[in-house]
Amino acid sequence: MSNNEKIINEEGYTVKDQEKPPFITCTVVDWVDIFTRKVYKDIVISSLDYCIKEKRMILYGYVIMSNHIHLIVQSKEGKRSDLIRDLKKITSKNILEAIKTEPESRREWMLDLFKKAIESHSRNKNYQFWQYGNYAEEIYTYILCGIS
Repeated sequence: MSNNEKIINEEGYTVKDQEKPPFITCTVVDWVDIFTRKVYKDIVISSLDYCIKEKRMILYGYVIMSNHIHLIVQSKEGKRSDLIRDLKKITSKNILEAIKTEPESRREWMLDLFKKAIESHSRNKNYQFWQYGNYAEEIYTYILCGIS
């Protein structure tokens, strides 16, 4: 297997070449369309800013869709998987808090879905916001994503 091949494990795709920034997709549990509301999109952007400043993340680009986000990121130090874990942790914590405190017509429905999601995974104690794993696709040509 070459350094540019991806392997598949129980948690999805693993990018073998940790030096290159991958195209990563993080999806909300049950594909809940939470990012249709500005307050939650702003939390994602704030979390990205935090990771840039505090976690030394290099962010090449991102797109916030209604129920998932796409990222092209790299870590200046440490493992990229740790960086993505920290990003998902801070966004989920802040979004769940906003669901509980901000005006939200779907509050009970969303919290119930996020609560039920922990039944199949014991890592989270109260709620699971993000699906486990990340779909990571290696970028082979920097020209396509504007990285020089």
